[in-house]
Amino acid sequence: MGDTQTGQAGAQRRARAFIGSFTSAGGPGVLAAAWDADSGALHVTGGSDAVADPSFLALDGDVLYAVSETDQGAVAAFDVTGPAPRPLGAPAPVEASGPTHLAVVGGHVLTANYTSGSLSALPRGADGTLGAPTGRLRHEGSGPVTERQAGPHAHQVLPDPGGRWVLAVDLGTDSVTISALDPATGALRPHGVTALRPGTGPRHLVFHPAGTHAYVLNELEPTLTVCRWDPADGVLTPLGETPVVPDGTTGPAYPSEVVAAPDGRFLWAAVRGTDTLAVLALDPSGDTARLVATVPCGGLWPRDLTLAPSGRHLYAANERSGDVTWFTVDPEKGVPERAGSVPAPAASCVVFG
Repeated sequence: MGDTQTGQAGAQRRARAFIGSFTSAGGPGVLAAAWDADSGALHVTGGSDAVADPSFLALDGDVLYAVSETDQGAVAAFDVTGPAPRPLGAPAPVEASGPTHLAVVGGHVLTANYTSGSLSALPRGADGTLGAPTGRLRHEGSGPVTERQAGPHAHQVLPDPGGRWVLAVDLGTDSVTISALDPATGALRPHGVTALRPGTGPRHLVFHPAGTHAYVLNELEPTLTVCRWDPADGVLTPLGETPVVPDGTTGPAYPSEVVAAPDGRFLWAAVRGTDTLAVLALDPSGDTARLVATVPCGGLWPRDLTLAPSGRHLYAANERSGDVTWFTVDPEKGVPERAGSVPAPAASCVVFG
């Protein structure tokens, strides 16, 4: 047993992290880093600039996928068995513009295409490489904030915890679209649309660990919409909103990402402009969230926020200060305490695996 425990501890110490960035703003592309589970520290081991603006990443085993957030949007695949990511063939076009998010769903990679306001589903080969899109779904509608909501802007796509449904958060239409993915063909079949309060500009959501609720972080207003999730019928029902900045906050505040504690007690949200991390406490039912604290994000413009697999550290990708800052989380109060940082110009995303 001692040998097994030693092996598990060693594997945890050798765990990996990957950082995406905007090459158009001076970023290095995709960085690989070793992750120390005890201290939370990241140590960059190599990188690849083989694809432009890899702003969001998703890991599946030893294959890393990265969107290319460009007018001619694409997805790149990388082998990550070595110290630096190695491209697996040429990037695959998503046949849409401005992909900002992606998720691995079975035998496909799905992208949320912000500029086109659509989803794309690309089939994966046995070696991890991608084919041309076989599924597409365009959103419809607009919102009252005309400079940001003249049309649909899909910002996130992810499967529900049970893997039956695909949810897409659309900033331009103030809605979350629910669809079903055909695992054989990649076709996306529309199932339903949940309307949120007009003008809130939903950006990303996270599910409660129990799979009973989803929490939608809004970008155009600094609020969180609490929703109940019915996995059997694929229905998302809004219950209420909670601010993610304190009363009296002045100046711009643009929330970017929300993550949930593994025990379902807390949520954390990154807020650009105020450059803070919000701590929200969930009631035992999951029906309400309450802002209990905010702390500085450790840099400027936190575009992404990630919880380490251990649940003990949070990582803010601070785009404008060019770093990834990590925090140790107080397990009782949920309040993050800054523990260190690593340079990462134009950082946009952190994933672990």
